[in-house]
Amino acid sequence: MKVLRTPDACFEGLPDYDYEPHYTTIKTDDGTELRLHHIDEGPADAEPILLMHGNPTWSYLYRHMIPGLLKTGRRVIALDLVGCGRSDKPARKKDYTLARHCDWVTKWLLANDLKNITLFCQDWGGIMGLYMVARHPERFDRVIASNTGVPVGKGSNRFLRLWQAGMRYAPFFPWRLVFRKALQRKLTPQEYAAYEKAPFPKLKYQAGIIKFPTLITVFADHPELAVNRDTWEKLKSFDKPFLTLFGNRDPVTKGVEKAFQRHVTGARGQAHKIIDGGGHFIQEEKPAELVAEVLRFLADTDK
Repeated sequence: MKVLRTPDACFEGLPDYDYEPHYTTIKTDDGTELRLHHIDEGPADAEPILLMHGNPTWSYLYRHMIPGLLKTGRRVIALDLVGCGRSDKPARKKDYTLARHCDWVTKWLLANDLKNITLFCQDWGGIMGLYMVARHPERFDRVIASNTGVPVGKGSNRFLRLWQAGMRYAPFFPWRLVFRKALQRKLTPQEYAAYEKAPFPKLKYQAGIIKFPTLITVFADHPELAVNRDTWEKLKSFDKPFLTLFGNRDPVTKGVEKAFQRHVTGARGQAHKIIDGGGHFIQEEKPAELVAEVLRFLADTDK
């Protein structure tokens, strides 16, 4: 597997992002070494809050949430998925599969031996994060799911159908058409560049974010459907606190929170919330509101 690594210089001087990089190297199923990046702030021996992003973003998405979460005295970790941010980027689209993505983040989790985790996950960070929760529930104390889901082949909305069809043979990621238009607040040119140009200074780095849409298992004939079906069945019995925080302006996951609330044992009786004005990239648009809800949830569920 050929692996690309975005030069460190591309990440210098990013606005509101002054976090030291931390790296973990894992081995893939074919023996290739992959280096995953994460932010790691706060006391090393404190219980961790693990933040997981989606496509096409990276840990930069959490820059305005991290300071507020650190006030809890906890350790705050924000992971970059493989193919995103400062993590390594396999060069070919065929290198990326749902099973591989889930395996990569699980190996990262075990290598760092994280325990007593509070997981905050959005978009693909939810699919992969909840995969880890389903298979290693003993490592997680609570979960916050935001604008995410675990699709199990039951169809999709119009947005997802168009998104998948358009990206199947796309030569590049449509940043301005999709990412910029999906945001509910206008980024500065420097902030926008931190998403598009910093991790992906050349087209060759984009294979992973181009491939993500075709990995969504919304149709019954998807070849990797079994991965998410297994996650969903195991997740139903997760009996620790499970909260949903969804935005009311997200066309991707509208209504998905109800499945979590109905079927996940730990979601019953929690103070779930729909955040007004929150779009798909809700961490960028409503960081203060999200932090406030996370702090309340932690206070309500601390042992």
